[in-house]
Amino acid sequence: MEQLEARIKEWRSAIVRGGTVDEGDADELEAHLREQVAELEASGLSPDEAFLISVGRLGRVDQLTAEFAREHSDRLWKQLTLTHAPAEDKRGSVLVMLGFALLAAVLIQVARLIADMPGDGRDLREEWFLRGASVTVLPALAAYFALQRRMPRPRVIALAAAVAVVVVAASVFPYGGESTTVLIALHLPVVLWFAVGVAYVGGEMGSHPRRMDFIRFSGEWAIYYALIALGGGVLVGLTALVLGPIAPEMIEGVFEWVVPSGAAGAVIVAAWLVEAKKSVIENIAPVLTAIFTPLFALMLVVSAVGYAAAGVGREFDRDLLIVFDVLLLVVLGLIVYGISARGPSKPGVLDALRLVAVVAAIALDVLVLVSMFGRVGEFGLTANRVAALGLNLVLLVNLAVTAWHIARLLARRAPAMWLERWQTSYLPVLAAWVLAVALVLPPLFAFA
Repeated sequence: MEQLEARIKEWRSAIVRGGTVDEGDADELEAHLREQVAELEASGLSPDEAFLISVGRLGRVDQLTAEFAREHSDRLWKQLTLTHAPAEDKRGSVLVMLGFALLAAVLIQVARLIADMPGDGRDLREEWFLRGASVTVLPALAAYFALQRRMPRPRVIALAAAVAVVVVAASVFPYGGESTTVLIALHLPVVLWFAVGVAYVGGEMGSHPRRMDFIRFSGEWAIYYALIALGGGVLVGLTALVLGPIAPEMIEGVFEWVVPSGAAGAVIVAAWLVEAKKSVIENIAPVLTAIFTPLFALMLVVSAVGYAAAGVGREFDRDLLIVFDVLLLVVLGLIVYGISARGPSKPGVLDALRLVAVVAAIALDVLVLVSMFGRVGEFGLTANRVAALGLNLVLLVNLAVTAWHIARLLARRAPAMWLERWQTSYLPVLAAWVLAVALVLPPLFAFA
């Protein structure tokens, strides 16, 4: 304990020395550090290991601790902030990643081939594949993290059982109808992404820091996957152009075999990149949030004013509702990730822009809800309308409390950590609603 206290004291001196972090912020960071160290020690890590990992989770302060590590090369935690894993560990990590990427690619092809099988006279390919794509790939990602985190066997069994129930329900239930198929296709991947989250945190869902780590991972994973997808799209396009003059019959095979397999394998590769290249992505992601937060704030304000001027009772069709819901989710994710990556700095212009974006998003959400309630009163309830209403109400509550926390942050009446805790505490609510939409609403309305 004395050695741990000495390390914490040295770490605190390092982050305060440059003047970027004042004493009040240092107190908050130290409390956060001690909380994470205690949680990691409780999971069986040694004090040195817990300290190493906890320092690495404090985001932007890593830049300061890295400078301190250079000055004190004999410190154990230099290994975390400066050096890479041994070559043997790297090879093992790459091989495990490649194995799971190959598994995901094979599973997606199995799902495609099953979807191609003749059914009962109806064209079931698209309907089944919309369900089967996510239930084959995301469980493989969950298994990858369960192995990487050395998740205890009882938790692995419980998670596998829960995923199996979801997969069977999504694959077997006779939901029938295009609308419910789309409803399941949109929400089922989100349900399984929460299963990935359970594996990512090693089953420790009660830990706020670990849940916040998963939120950060989700944003970083999306960035890497988008980059891989862009590169893959260029590669496939060029391949089609090259094969066109000499073997045009092969182009269809490329789109049937290469594209789905590559998209599925990239899910695992992107996750591995986030874990392996944290020092790089931690520099990229905050920059992206700083660039896009003002742009989204401007777009949301213009949209809210435009739709309010067009009339609160304006009808939103289903496609437009989906666009708005995706927009609200992206904005919320951008705000939450930006707050989590902002570090202990004092409130500034970017925080004020986040508040503007959230308030504008709330205004848009209210306009959408007013229109939706009008359509329900006129045409009645359907599975899609109930799902959309519930999601927008869930988002409205989250956005309202988020705005309140950001306002308190700007007034310097609350630290950014409170907003992080709110978002991690709200995750189970969002997960429960998405699960209900994916597995309860479609059969409920189908058999009603």
